[in-house]
Amino acid sequence: MDRTGAERSRGSEHGGSTLTDNNETLRESLISTGAVKFGDFTLASGRKSRYYVDIKKASTDPGVLALIAMGMADVYDDEDLVAGPELGAIPLAVALSLELKVPFVMIRREARSRGTGKRLEGPGVDGKRIVVVEDVITSGGSVVSAIEAVRAEGGIVERVLCVVDREEGGRERLADIGIELLPLVRASELLE
Repeated sequence: MDRTGAERSRGSEHGGSTLTDNNETLRESLISTGAVKFGDFTLASGRKSRYYVDIKKASTDPGVLALIAMGMADVYDDEDLVAGPELGAIPLAVALSLELKVPFVMIRREARSRGTGKRLEGPGVDGKRIVVVEDVITSGGSVVSAIEAVRAEGGIVERVLCVVDREEGGRERLADIGIELLPLVRASELLE
């Protein structure tokens, strides 16, 4: 399901708008499902925040999940596999996999101490081009760890697609390891 260069690059400029034409609809859906919460929160990065984006809540709504998958499919670049770290990105990886008819890989936070002991579940990644999907990117620490796990198994990762970029250093951290971050919505747009 290869897309034309124009479709793949539409809106992907770093300084401009986000990836898809449906980002306003997605933005409104994230707000209407209660995925954007205000209060005092501690993020996975350890940072404190006055707002929290709960993509898990949004991704349990089939309509919102379909919007996310369509938005990510718009910039799919003919990678061999889709991969998502547990827990929040797994439904996103599954939805995108179904949208594209491309196999997916689940990335555990750490290798299991029982069973097969693997950190990656699904088809082999050695020599394959893989797009990693994530729900929310803040500092990028969690997704960097997931990318390192895929690369350790021989996978080729050059891009991360996320639903929300909190614009708190994740893009720069990913760029440092040769990864392009492509968000569907930026925090600055979500909080307008």
